[in-house]
Formats: sequence, C-alpha cells, structure tokens
Amino acid sequence: MATSVLILRILEENFGFDTKSRVDVTLGHSLGEFSALVAGGYLNFSDALQLVRRRAEIMAQCTQGAREKSCEEYGMVALVCEPDHLDGLLETIQEFLDLTPSRLRDDTVYETPSIEQVMVANINSKNQIVLSGSIERIRTLLIQLRQFSGHDPRAVRLNSESPFHSPIMAPAAEYMRHALDHVEIKFPGNIPCISNVTALPFMSSQELRGLLSQQCVDTVRWWESIRYLDQEQGVKRWIGIGPGKVGRNLVGKEVGKVIAKGGGVWAISDPREVEEIIHALEQTELDLAGY
Repeated sequence: MATSVLILRILEENFGFDTKSRVDVTLGHSLGEFSALVAGGYLNFSDALQLVRRRAEIMAQCTQGAREKSCEEYGMVALVCEPDHLDGLLETIQEFLDLTPSRLRDDTVYETPSIEQVMVANINSKNQIVLSGSIERIRTLLIQLRQFSGHDPRAVRLNSESPFHSPIMAPAAEYMRHALDHVEIKFPGNIPCISNVTALPFMSSQELRGLLSQQCVDTVRWWESIRYLDQEQGVKRWIGIGPGKVGRNLVGKEVGKVIAKGGGVWAISDPREVEEIIHALEQTELDLAGY
C-alpha cells in the first residue's frame, strides 16, 4: 500500500501529474482498495497505514489460530477455465459449498470430507476465480467438481499461506468495523472509488466503513468492477500503480491492450517506465483532441 501511494506521490510531485483532474475513478484489488481510497482522497495515508498494518497482524493470527485448531493447511487456489464455462463453474461451486447433510440425497456423498470454510475469494476475470480456505477441503471440492459436474478447471496454488476473503478472517472484519469508527472518512472524496464488495462506487461514508470491513471476509468482485467501468462508464484509459503488473494483466483480459482511440492499459511499477507512460497518456489526449 505504501509503495503504491509513494509512486503516485512521485508522479504528482516530480512529473506534474494532477490526480484530481486526470483521474475520473479509482479502484484497487483487495489490499489495493486502501491505496485507491488514499488516492481518491477518502483516507489519510497515515490512517490507512495503521489500518492495514493492524489488519495484517490480525489476519496472521486468524490463520495461525485456524491452523492450530484444525491441524489443516490453509491458503488460496486459483481456478482457470474457458470463459464460457465461468458462470457454470461458479454456480456449481456455490451448490457444493451450500450442501448440508440434511440436503444430500446420495448416501455416498457422506463419505467425502466437509468442504465448509471454503470461499470464492476473488472473481478476477472472465476465466479466473480464486478459492480460499483449507487446502484439503479445496482439493475435495475440486474432486467433486471433476467427478460430479463435468468441470475440470486448471488449479494453481497461490503463494499465500492465509485464506484471505474467507470467514476465517472474521476477527479482522470486526477490528476494521470498530477501528473505522475512529478514523476520519472524507466523503465525498476527490474522485469516485469502486468497492470490491459491490463493484459499484461507494455511496456514503457509512457504507464505505461497512463495505471496507466486510471486504475482509467477502468476495472481491474485480471482474464486475472492470466490466462496470468499461461497459457502463466508458472508461478508456487504465493506469495500474504499485508493485507488480497483475492488475494490468487482469484489466487487459477484459478490455484489451488498447480498447479505443485515446485508450490504453498501463502499469507503473518501475521508475524507468514513468516517463514513457506519462508521454503515452499525453499522446492519447492529443489523439482525442484530433492533433
């Protein structure tokens, strides 16, 4: 979060980038939502830094506690499928996750391990979601998907030992709910900001507090956020700021590398890229102006 804000401040102070006039909307993926709220003028940087640090400490405690209680391994697994199979895959996963013994009809299913505490943590793009929770139970879910539903997504274990955006993180959500009552929220901010939970702009300071807390245990609806901005709001230029370019790649999957005249998708994660991207932004503005 600090790195993302630092890059933005360098753009503003060293390259004359006027965030208020050149950015129409902000959004950030998971932890990146805090950076987006700072960039949009809703949260002070110092407040955001304290929130994410304590939130991270509590999340680590949640993972440790779950591991000690169940003796299971926890983490996150990305599932990649064909784009036209995503809706069916999500529907089937929800059906499996909602199963209870009283609703099961086939006695053989009783022999499979429980898949409770598995959550769809992220819907990242038109062909990628992320599951979070017990790794053993995620594997059980994948077996059921392949044996009983005909879905066979490619599964990729993520480099995370914590089940983020799952019910296990409830203490972090509770901390956020109380902590945000004592943090200044400037509403409206300078720029509209999209919520991970609703995939729509925050509508009030009270809603922002509630949704930013809920985000700890809820699904990050990233794909819906991008579609909303692309298809309903007509956003043409996308600039990812922070370490790494995963966000740019996910946006690019939906909107393409260059989606329209004057449009484009960029990511700034290296000092050597700044001048080139600033020039590209200026060129798109000239293109739109007809020069």
